[in-house]
Amino acid sequence: MSYLEEIQVKNLDHLGIVAGLIDEIGIVKIINNKLGIDVREKISAGTVVKSILINGLGFVSRPLYYSVSFFKIKPLRNC
Repeated sequence: MSYLEEIQVKNLDHLGIVAGLIDEIGIVKIINNKLGIDVREKISAGTVVKSILINGLGFVSRPLYYSVSFFKIKPLRNC
């Protein structure tokens, strides 16, 4: 098998880069440290802010709660 057969190409778009920068800067951890984490919450505040940023920069006119399918196809790492 040649090395070319092992290469996988994925389209990151600009949102994959934005998600990577959010992770690199540590915005999610900073927000979670400032606000704390409640045992009742399913999604941390930092993750919500990351989702809002990515959704806002995606130039999507749909509300965030419709975005399950939007986020399924994005390379967002830990979102």
